[in-house]
Amino acid sequence: MTARLSPGAQPPPATLPAGGDGLRSSLHDRGQRLTPQRQRVLALFERIGEGSHLGAEEVHQRLLRSEERVSLATVYRTLRLLSSMGLLQELELPEGGRRFELASDAHRDHHHLVCVRCGRTEEFENSAVLQAGERAAAGYGFRLLECVLNVRALCPSCAAAE
Repeated sequence: MTARLSPGAQPPPATLPAGGDGLRSSLHDRGQRLTPQRQRVLALFERIGEGSHLGAEEVHQRLLRSEERVSLATVYRTLRLLSSMGLLQELELPEGGRRFELASDAHRDHHHLVCVRCGRTEEFENSAVLQAGERAAAGYGFRLLECVLNVRALCPSCAAAE
């Protein structure tokens, strides 16, 4: 099972500065504005850093806890937009949920170990998975954009509870 880019999304480009002209200009090129809500969502991911995977509801709750007012509907729209721009990477879980993480060129081809019960997500890297993806793509004449593996499992806490 692989994580897929959201429809129409491109592989992540270099991350744009959150409050900078790069983000503003990229949004403007898409006919969008750099709203305070969009800045807040992206700033949250930049604060928590790479490797943190959050769903829309978790993003909304964290913003509310830090007294930053953003509606849940706005969070969903903003996550989709920032993902389509390559600033966030979307992890589509087999159970139907979606989690987002800060995109990074330096850490693009990583994999996820996901607890099917509680949703805990851990990242790992494995060059053999990347090599298998490259061979498979080449074998069918494809150009590899990313190679991501999702491993469904039970975390130690959930396994112990069984």
